[in-house]
Amino acid sequence: MNIDLLTRLCQTPGVPGHEERVRAVIEGEINGLFDTVRTDPMGSLHCVREATKPDAPKIMLLCHMDEIGFLVSHITKDGFIHVLPVGGFDTRNLFSRRVLVCTEDGDLKGVMNPGGKPVHIASPEDRKKVPEVGEFVIDTGHGEATKEHVKIGDYVVMDEPLIEIGDKIVSKALDNRIACWLGIEAIKNLGDKGRGAEIHVVFTTQEEVGLRGARTSAFAVQPDIGIGIDVTLSCDTPGVPEQSRTTKQGDGFGLHIRDGSFIADKGLVADIEKLAIAKKIPHQRTMLASGGQDGAAAQQAAAGARAIGIVVGTRYIHTVTEMIHKTDLAAARDILAAYLAEF
Repeated sequence: MNIDLLTRLCQTPGVPGHEERVRAVIEGEINGLFDTVRTDPMGSLHCVREATKPDAPKIMLLCHMDEIGFLVSHITKDGFIHVLPVGGFDTRNLFSRRVLVCTEDGDLKGVMNPGGKPVHIASPEDRKKVPEVGEFVIDTGHGEATKEHVKIGDYVVMDEPLIEIGDKIVSKALDNRIACWLGIEAIKNLGDKGRGAEIHVVFTTQEEVGLRGARTSAFAVQPDIGIGIDVTLSCDTPGVPEQSRTTKQGDGFGLHIRDGSFIADKGLVADIEKLAIAKKIPHQRTMLASGGQDGAAAQQAAAGARAIGIVVGTRYIHTVTEMIHKTDLAAARDILAAYLAEF
């Protein structure tokens, strides 16, 4: 398993609208895998393997590059940075975090904390309060000189390394650098097979703020089959009822059937599940009550497409401790390569 690639993808910063560094990592990994590669006006990277026969079906894999983060919205005269979120945060996970402020002139390390009194002088009522995102500030240690380095619109990501613990991988930005990894590694595993279909692997932008890059990309491709590749919840942890866990880690990739944005094509569900059983690839059916992913954009593009999601169950999602099981990641890679090889 190519952990080095996943590490580089996860530790490369890129929030919605600022995915260029992640795109550069991907471009450095895909030499020789595709017949054409281009970047569209939204910043999505379109990678195409041409078919060897006319009238071949178009299969689109959608792998979003962006991670949740922040944009600098204000800098005080004393150098404290205020931000606006790009993506969904539970502010209980933002206390005392190390961050990276990404500017045109280089990156600055900083710390994120909410404004207000520390525990030693806070009242009992103060300690009960959960701050809003707008109440958090970033301190880079540069004081008044911060404005010389940081501009409104610069972006901020969490600053945490990828680690391996047991059979698990833990990192920030596994949502959705996992998909970027799968989009590359599945095609590597495919080799010379699958030339009966025109395969579009599109590394999309701005998913975390509304599937924006996927919508424009899918409209351009107009696929026959769209496969949204993403993480999903794995709430197989204490305090969560069994019926709400979504996936169980170690049980294989998720065959994503429904969420708040789409309902998967029944025929695709049956085909991929049958193939997974035949190939002995561990899998589990998954559903979410809300939320969405790029497969919905493919399904709804132009005149529509058949669509499904291939997902990897992730604990502690949208935190710096996102956790996946290596077995589940390998299963997602293997089913994607096996499905594409059928054409």
